[in-house]
Amino acid sequence: MSEFFKAELKDRFLEYALERSDYFEIQTLYDEFLRPNYSLQFVEKLVREILDYDPNLMDVMSGNGMEMFMLASTPSTQDFLDEGGFMDMYVKEEEKWDVFLDQLSSTRKLTKDEKKLIKKSNPVLKREKTLLILLISAITISFLFTLASIFKETLLEPDYVPADEFERKIQQLQEQYIQENQRLQSELKQAERALDSLTK
Repeated sequence: MSEFFKAELKDRFLEYALERSDYFEIQTLYDEFLRPNYSLQFVEKLVREILDYDPNLMDVMSGNGMEMFMLASTPSTQDFLDEGGFMDMYVKEEEKWDVFLDQLSSTRKLTKDEKKLIKKSNPVLKREKTLLILLISAITISFLFTLASIFKETLLEPDYVPADEFERKIQQLQEQYIQENQRLQSELKQAERALDSLTK
C-alpha cells in the first residue's frame, strides 16, 4: 500500500474516533475500513504509526491480552485534523521533494563550448579516443581480410582433391585403360584374322 493511502487511512481512523463519543475496539476499525483485503495486524501497525507520531492523538487502552484493545479520540485529535492531518503532511512532504528535484534539475548545465573545451583539454580523453580509433580500425581490417579470404576460397581457388580420392580416380582410369587396351587388342586380332582369311 502506498504512503498516500496509508496517510488517508490514518486520517479516516482519526475521523472515525472523533465521530464516536466512547471507546471502541481496534477490531471495529478493521471491520469498518480494511476487511477482508488486509489483516488486523495492519490496522494495529497504522494505529502504532499514529501514536508514534503523536501519542496524544488517540487514547489507547489495553485488554484481552492485547496492547491496543480499545481506542478513543482526544482533544488533540480534532486540532490535528483541522490542521490537515496526515494527508496534509504527506502532500507537503511530496511538495518539498518536488521543489528539491526541480532545483536539482535546474542547476546550470554546461554549454556546448564548455563541453568541447573540457574534452579538448583532457589528455586522457585524447589518448583513449586515439586508442579507440586504432582498435576499431584493427577490427575493421581484420574483418575485411577475413571476408577476402572467404571470398577467395569459395570463388577463386580450385577445389583440391584429397589423396585417397585421387588414388581411387587414378586406379579407375588405369582399369579403364586396361579394359580399352584389351578391347582394342581383341579387335586387332579379329581384324588380323579377317585379313589372314582374305589373303588365303
